[in-house]
Amino acid sequence: MQKNILKLVFFWHMHQPDYRGSDGVMKMPWVFLHAIKDYYEMPWILSLHKGLKATFNISASLIEQLNLYTEPLKHDYFLSLWILHPSQLDEHSRSWLVKICKSTQYDTMVKPLLRFDELYHKEELSDEELIDFETIFMLAWCGNYLRQENALVGKLLAKGYGFSQKDKEDLLKSLSEFVGTVLPFYEYLQQKGVISISTTPYNHPILPLLLDMNNAKIADEHITLPNNMLSLKEDAVAQIERCITLYKQTFKRAPRGFWPAEGAVDEESVSLYKEHGIEWIATDEAILFKSLGVDTRKHLYKPYSYDDVTIGFRDHELSNLIGFNYRFQSGRDASKHFVGALEHIYNEQENPSVFVILDGENAWEFFHNNGYDFFMQLYATLSQTSWCQSVTMDEVSRSENMKKLNKLAPGSWIYGNFNTWSGCLEKNRAWEFIYKTKYDYKHYEGEVSEAIQQKIRYHFLASQCSDWFWWYGDDHITEFALEFDALFREHLISIYRLLKLEVPSEFFEPIMKNKISKSFLTYPQSAIYPSIDGKNSSFFEWIGAGSIDESKLFSTMDMVRGPIEKIYFGHNKTYAFFAFEGDMSRLSSKKIILKIQVQESNKEYTLDLHKKYEKKKLQLSTGTRIELGLSKLFFEGYTKVHLRFELLQKERVIQTMPGLGSVVIDFKETYINNWFV
Repeated sequence: MQKNILKLVFFWHMHQPDYRGSDGVMKMPWVFLHAIKDYYEMPWILSLHKGLKATFNISASLIEQLNLYTEPLKHDYFLSLWILHPSQLDEHSRSWLVKICKSTQYDTMVKPLLRFDELYHKEELSDEELIDFETIFMLAWCGNYLRQENALVGKLLAKGYGFSQKDKEDLLKSLSEFVGTVLPFYEYLQQKGVISISTTPYNHPILPLLLDMNNAKIADEHITLPNNMLSLKEDAVAQIERCITLYKQTFKRAPRGFWPAEGAVDEESVSLYKEHGIEWIATDEAILFKSLGVDTRKHLYKPYSYDDVTIGFRDHELSNLIGFNYRFQSGRDASKHFVGALEHIYNEQENPSVFVILDGENAWEFFHNNGYDFFMQLYATLSQTSWCQSVTMDEVSRSENMKKLNKLAPGSWIYGNFNTWSGCLEKNRAWEFIYKTKYDYKHYEGEVSEAIQQKIRYHFLASQCSDWFWWYGDDHITEFALEFDALFREHLISIYRLLKLEVPSEFFEPIMKNKISKSFLTYPQSAIYPSIDGKNSSFFEWIGAGSIDESKLFSTMDMVRGPIEKIYFGHNKTYAFFAFEGDMSRLSSKKIILKIQVQESNKEYTLDLHKKYEKKKLQLSTGTRIELGLSKLFFEGYTKVHLRFELLQKERVIQTMPGLGSVVIDFKETYINNWFV
């Protein structure tokens, strides 16, 4: 009898959109910054632990842009400004550069560096202060590998302040050379069998929508489709073929697997992958459940095949625990919880395969120490766990323990549909711009040279990147919305100019409004005195409360969102109050628990949402919404506390709140400066 063992697939997706404008210059610096912080560091930490394996997906647009850093000042607009002495910057360039530097995650990257924290809060910076600010910003983005192994980075971090223009120049030279080692390191680890490397269609498009926009309607019958739809199958095939060519040039072999952009699949796209020699893909558990017509996790922990292509289905609970929850725990506690969750699966299933798939770059800036402590603890534990074996997706595709799917439902890793990239006015308008440009191009295609056609094809493929559609609509927020919008439209504008046609006037107008990330949060304005009765009895009860809109918290990452959409919070001299609103029908089960976590005391409290609590220290009532009152006596003498909340169902976390950070209650706050009538 075969010994029961759990096969664990860690699958890290590395991707950045193509930030290049029509001049070939990258307009945003995120490829470079994540290269010095994450792209080398993630496989490096894994390689420190003997016997562990993982799969890394590297998108084509990321590969191409990493290769440009042999000449960073020629290809990166931000770095071309960063390297200048501040006296050479005009007002606009200086302001934009500071905006980029201040976009750094505050609690985990700014605050730990005293000089960065000091300058971060200043409205105006002298030239000497700006040199310090620019230098410490770049050092903050340096990951643990560079801090441990790069002598110059270590020297400048120890110096702390008083940097010179030469320090900047030396640092950029060293970091640019380091970026050149990233892709060769991946190739080396793949040759050793430590990792397998997959890729994604060339410009990270939602391939099922290129093939047939009606897939959006099949996945969600309520969605509104764009006008004048076209099949872009020719482009879909080009997206596959171009990334395979680039992969071969980079890693000296053909790819065996693909991560379809955003886990977006349908039956036709899988057939195309098969035609091009792709043996495996991966997507989300929601697609499996829709394909089987059942929503039960007992079917999840096996590899499947459809049309002879192996498919790994992502366990989104475990994946989201890493991406969104463990940042608030110590490395030891998070590792213990994760291994405990795996052990539960191991005890319940026979020879399970567990697929943990998530963003490999954006989560770690929210972790203390860039996630280093978590990964070192987790990997050390797993390497000593006899019942768990880490494997690559290449190895899974050779498994004999495979189940066959007769149907594959169309959808993506977000809610099992395509609504993140289509359906709302802004997203559909972007698609309509592509369709209009394609119509016009087809009319004049025979009148331009092959060289011009090649340039036009590049711009069409680049305009189909999923990232542009991600930022359209109200579901994701960024302070760089207008920059992303401009990059998208510039590709289509360039096509008209290459055709020597007049550009439609609407292409020069932004599709999206200027949205900033702070819009999800309002702070309390006055003391509040609500009744804890589980309903919004009176508008005046909560007037002056702060609010957090959970539906607008998500930015470069996303997760399957929980039932709570809005949180209200506030306090008076003796009590803190919270109200949670959303889809209460999802909380109808009698086994829903609300967990309260108090950061200062490191204590946790669990409450049954279907019980009414009317104690002196604690009041809870659930009705048309959840209302909670906590006496300041509840906090053991702390006058300022940071609180987090979790909703659990059968010990599974279904939502962590707030999505980013914590709710702060300061009983010393008098609101005297916020007095109003």
